[in-house]
Amino acid sequence: MTKELLFKSGKELKKLIKKKEISPVELTKLSLKRIEETEPKINAFFSIMYEQAISKAKEIESKVLKNEKLGLLGGLPTSIKDLEPVKDIQVTKGSLTTGQTIADNDQIIVERIKKEDGIILGKTSCPEFGHSGSNETKLKDHCRNPWNLEYTSGGSSGGAAASVAVGVNTVAQGSDGGGSVRIPASFCGLFGLIGTQGRIPRRHAGIMSWLPVNYSRIGPISWYVEDSALLFEVMSGPHPENESMTIQEKENFLINIDKGIKGKKIAIPYKFGTRIVDDEVNEIFNINVKLFEKLGANLEEIKFDFDLNDLEQPFHKYLMHTFSSCVNEIFYNIDKNKLMPHVKNTIERGSKVMAKDYAKALAQLMEYRFKMEKIFTKYDFIISPTVAIPPHKCNERPNIIDGKIDISYIDDIEMFEKNNYDYSSWIYVLAQFTAPFNWSGNPAVSIPCGFTKKGMPIGLQLAGKKRGELSLIQASIEFEKIKPWHQHRPRI
Repeated sequence: MTKELLFKSGKELKKLIKKKEISPVELTKLSLKRIEETEPKINAFFSIMYEQAISKAKEIESKVLKNEKLGLLGGLPTSIKDLEPVKDIQVTKGSLTTGQTIADNDQIIVERIKKEDGIILGKTSCPEFGHSGSNETKLKDHCRNPWNLEYTSGGSSGGAAASVAVGVNTVAQGSDGGGSVRIPASFCGLFGLIGTQGRIPRRHAGIMSWLPVNYSRIGPISWYVEDSALLFEVMSGPHPENESMTIQEKENFLINIDKGIKGKKIAIPYKFGTRIVDDEVNEIFNINVKLFEKLGANLEEIKFDFDLNDLEQPFHKYLMHTFSSCVNEIFYNIDKNKLMPHVKNTIERGSKVMAKDYAKALAQLMEYRFKMEKIFTKYDFIISPTVAIPPHKCNERPNIIDGKIDISYIDDIEMFEKNNYDYSSWIYVLAQFTAPFNWSGNPAVSIPCGFTKKGMPIGLQLAGKKRGELSLIQASIEFEKIKPWHQHRPRI
């Protein structure tokens, strides 16, 4: 067996396992070997679960040999982002402050992945508490982009994306509070999906997913759209410990996925609320937008009746920072001196927010959600670039200076970690297209659509109606058919 097997779709691998042409144990060992080959270069994992992965693979292999029915994942290797607990495995959350914490339970999605015969290879890297659009942490070196090791894999699910890009596993779990699935998917040339807020419960993580100001949602990253649909199907649905805003109905995201998008209406926001976009990204985006017309969709340019620039500060400074501060005070016994400075600053800013400002920002959030809902009564999708810039190098920070995107090399760690760099780069540059749909609670995907002149991947984003994940999957599969990005792989 060669690593080429690892770049096959999950659908193909499941067939091979079912036909007994490859065993789950063989596949798992091949994935673990791939981790050993690539990990020193990309730093995608915080922990590798050798014994547990092989044990689970043997359990599934026994079912195969007995011709027993397999779960939906059917022996596929996958990974869990290290924000989520896996029983008996250290959970770092990308922070020195968590110490040697060993999880005493599985997060709900981990329970579901195990039940459906997924094989968890390990815990993937992330920045501290997911608070960054790149993947820097005090625990280890940057998680690097497999397309060029000088560049970031994106954040905060950078480890998940990097592991998929090098062929460790065909699909990985990530989470997204401002773009943390879609940004690394875009940077690593992969497909990324987040569902409607409340679609996937997260109760066991200690952080409830239903709160309006907790924009974070769990989602898959994969080479193939159908593999993301598969993992999304496994992870979604209500739980006996229901959160008050969890979607109670279980839907099937694996049926009618080839239905197509003929007649669907796609809105192209005029400058997306005065967003700034890199010229090369804009050129690639405009070329690929036209492909949706070939697929039978109708494109229409629209202008928002609100300015996203006016919403970023209240939504983040007053809502998200306050939420972060409360969560960290409630759930973690934190030595703040061990925190990354920008995380420490976020927590401290949140603790100083006045009740009146918080209440006003919450009212603005509800008004914004209402306005976004009105747009989706007329259109099926909103399309945009996923990220305003191509992937940037590690130790670089994109900033907006005098109305233009400026990317500066930061060799001084103090300067790198200062609040102004983190806040402006993460909020105002990297997440300017993705975060609006975290605020609104709408599902969204990032689809690979091309490469820069330097050979770095670019993604486009489709956002859909609430509970419209299946339509997004259908649209993505149609695009995948006419522009199969799997033909391109990083040389690592």
